[in-house]
Amino acid sequence: MKYILVIFIFVTLSTKAQVSIKIDATAEKKAISPYLYGRNNSLTTDPGKVLDINWTMLKDAGVTFFRESGGNNCTKYNWRKKLSSHPDWYNNVYANDWDVAAKALKANMPSAQGMWAFQLLGKVAKTNQANFADWNYNNSQWWEGVNQNLAGNGTPNPTGAKAKIEGDINQYLENWPADSTVAILDHWFKDLALDKNQLLYWNMDNEVEIWNGTHDDVMPVQISAEEFMQKYFEVAKKARAKFPTIKLVGPVTANEWQWYNWSKAINADGKTYPWLEYFIKRVAEEQKSSGIKLLDVLDIHFYPSSNKIDEVVQYHRVFFDRNYVYPEANGVKVVNGGYDNSLNKEYIFGRVNDWLDKYLGANHGVKLGLTESGVNITDPSAMAVWYGSTLGEFMKNEVEVFTPWSWSTGMWETLHLFSRYNKSFSIKSSSSDETLVSAYPSINATQDSMTVVLINRSSTSAKTTSLSFDNFVLTGKSASSLALKSLPTTETFVSHSQNALNKGTVSINNNAISLTLPAMSITSIQLVGKLGQYSAVLGTLTEPENTVKVFPNPCNNEFTVDAGTEKFKQLELMDEAGRQIYTQFIADGDTIIKVNQKLKSGTYLLKLSNDKTVIVKKILAL
Repeated sequence: MKYILVIFIFVTLSTKAQVSIKIDATAEKKAISPYLYGRNNSLTTDPGKVLDINWTMLKDAGVTFFRESGGNNCTKYNWRKKLSSHPDWYNNVYANDWDVAAKALKANMPSAQGMWAFQLLGKVAKTNQANFADWNYNNSQWWEGVNQNLAGNGTPNPTGAKAKIEGDINQYLENWPADSTVAILDHWFKDLALDKNQLLYWNMDNEVEIWNGTHDDVMPVQISAEEFMQKYFEVAKKARAKFPTIKLVGPVTANEWQWYNWSKAINADGKTYPWLEYFIKRVAEEQKSSGIKLLDVLDIHFYPSSNKIDEVVQYHRVFFDRNYVYPEANGVKVVNGGYDNSLNKEYIFGRVNDWLDKYLGANHGVKLGLTESGVNITDPSAMAVWYGSTLGEFMKNEVEVFTPWSWSTGMWETLHLFSRYNKSFSIKSSSSDETLVSAYPSINATQDSMTVVLINRSSTSAKTTSLSFDNFVLTGKSASSLALKSLPTTETFVSHSQNALNKGTVSINNNAISLTLPAMSITSIQLVGKLGQYSAVLGTLTEPENTVKVFPNPCNNEFTVDAGTEKFKQLELMDEAGRQIYTQFIADGDTIIKVNQKLKSGTYLLKLSNDKTVIVKKILAL
């Protein structure tokens, strides 16, 4: 009796350890945005440092999208004087030449997309002559008072968050109406002859919900959500008028709390609205009344705080997974009005899509973007897994733009692996253990090449994994694989030819693949084949039932094949065991083939083939 019990436990644990993944080449096919492979702050605004940019690294890693506005430093950017006020450093004003960066991008990576920002605050830098003398104060060292408003002749407070005397904004800032902010389009596209098609996307400022913190020199008390919407509408309309194909990207929310909350509750129409729902509602109303499209990409930021690796590698689930309980859920608790502590499932992009459909209609055309993010871990393999998992979820859910703000070891390698080897369209996959092991498959436009990215999020266990394929027949007996695992703490990515990818092969047996995924790893498998159903008996392809017509079926010895437009060279009949019992060569051009063959009662396989196509049909003989 004890012996039987031991065997039962062993079988149970072995079965549990196996992860089964199914991939369907024709289901949920969605175009993958090339702009998922983006970064922040890759370029320079210093004319003297353009030559220092590592263009080889950027190109080889596959960066396709450059968000270069500078975050908080974009809000008071003066493109005419090429100056910006830095809110995180006393509001001091420094040289900041976006023209340099935009021209460098055009010259060195003309196929990449660049994104800068419009200013909506209403004030921008005018001079650096009123800066706080930070060098004289403490040799320009960081201290907790760097956020004090000291530019404009302020007096520092050595112990407090606020200056003893606030600086005078009129000494270093000037007014900046909507006409001034959108006039950069004329400057760039007329004066500098930059390419509009490389500069389609424009952020609508940055983290507007917290201006009373980041830009409290101008806005010590936050304006209402509706006052901001009016600023947004004015700039959006003027930008669209100058540049009809522009992609307006907003509202650029700061973090999870600000996804749902303005500084004060938003009350309208007898209801309390979460911030992003209100934003979408107002955009829909203004679009309807004006006839002008005012939003192309809904953009958020995300800065979670956990330093636990097993939590961080699940953050990809925050965006679309309606069942994921987010440990740091906070702002979402007000989504229904009030504060409901039982609410802990974010699915923020899922909610956004629901709101977009509700207010703008099913065919609204608004995409999604995450233009800043950062996580609180340093382990390179875990960083790679978090970044890869987020890329994977964004691939299969049609997110348009992804540009992490923080960039750590492990991310260059992941970016290169995804951007270089992934195909153009995401397709459906399912895993028996989605929490720890996910597959992110992609297929090319001609549907004869596929890449499957497998991610093991377990920090302790390798995972034995099997892959099966529906509607796709693999070619060959093996396939190439590339893996990222056990990454060192120093940066390993140098170029396409010098990196940490572990090259290998996987075996293909009966149109399936089995392999072991190392703990905390990413594995990419490159496959070739063609659409169709695999026949285990024939080891080949069967096409959908309506491709070729066979009649009568069931038959009495005689039947006719109508091949439609396909011209086959050979017809074969096999029994259910795959034994060939009849062969007929088809005359060139014949698409109606008659077969007269004495058959025993049973099931047969009809195989039609030419140099490119193999089709298998079942025939019943009476």
